Amino acid sequence: MVKKIALFNHKGGVSKTTTAFNLGWMLAKKRKRVIIADCDPQCNLTGMVLGFKKADEFEAIYKTKAGEVKNIREGLAPAFESRPTAIEPVTCETIKGQPNLFLLPGHIGLAEYEVTLGIAQELSGSLVTLQNLPGSFSRLFDLTAEKYRADIILVDMSPSLGAINQNLLMTSDFFIVPMAPDYFSVMAIDSLSSVLPKWVNWSRQAKAQPLLKKAAYPFPDKNPQFLGTIIQKYRLREGKTPSAAFQKWIDEIEMGIKTKFIPMLTENQMLLSKRIYEDVGIKPTQPLIQMSDFNSLIALSQKHKAPIFSLTDKQLEQTGVVLKITKRSMQQFYDLYSTGADRIIKIIDHA
Repeated sequence: MVKKIALFNHKGGVSKTTTAFNLGWMLAKKRKRVIIADCDPQCNLTGMVLGFKKADEFEAIYKTKAGEVKNIREGLAPAFESRPTAIEPVTCETIKGQPNLFLLPGHIGLAEYEVTLGIAQELSGSLVTLQNLPGSFSRLFDLTAEKYRADIILVDMSPSLGAINQNLLMTSDFFIVPMAPDYFSVMAIDSLSSVLPKWVNWSRQAKAQPLLKKAAYPFPDKNPQFLGTIIQKYRLREGKTPSAAFQKWIDEIEMGIKTKFIPMLTENQMLLSKRIYEDVGIKPTQPLIQMSDFNSLIALSQKHKAPIFSLTDKQLEQTGVVLKITKRSMQQFYDLYSTGADRIIKIIDHA
């Protein structure tokens, strides 16, 4: 059965979308069939995969043809717009160069469902007309995963604490918290440590609601488990270690995870056993992946719709010593993503 991994942090600018694309590619390279789902109404993941365009240029995925659902909003429409049809799998976009990787496109109009879902998640225990909404995201993902025989769905989420993110996280199997080494990520630990217990409590109540159990799209019995953090976007000192200013924030993030986040996860049964983390060579307080800023590689990755570690010499547009240095950095990023992907695969295969 497909495993859903949410990439979530309500602090923006922590490379959730970049991580979804590059990590998804690496997992696919390791022979996992992967769907990267764009659940952020800003649609940055969709833009990264298909090329950044104006809204009207996305007509191919925004305009659903008869019998073919092309984006997440249309996929959910039967539930949210009370259409007389059942939810059907989304026709994902294939990704050039990686046959095991698929995009479930986003849609700016997904934001229109936020309020309705919020009402449903507060009142679905008493209003029959709303009972299908809380389980609709999970149902759409399961059907799409079945269509593409996917092993993993990476869920790219927006930086918010709204009803959609609450639903996406609490109906996932696992979650990763991307972070940047700065003050705001440290503060996000406090906020997440306060918010997640409330979401867990809501999920437990939802799973116990008879109406949601009997719904056309039943609310799934999930208890998402913490895979770890991914820390990215810092400068190196002498090309080797984080500069002192960034290391300070990295240390504070790890301390916050250890003293606040992990105890909260333990109390809410969202932490894997100590043995599982040890088997992949890390502690839950340590990042799954820690890597420096991509610098110019990120722009080239977006331009060529390729992961930062697989750009060709021609795509790099460099020569001589500069090319050698860039390729050395690419190899380091490749190794880091490869190690991170191996850890994730081992954890989810044995958890």
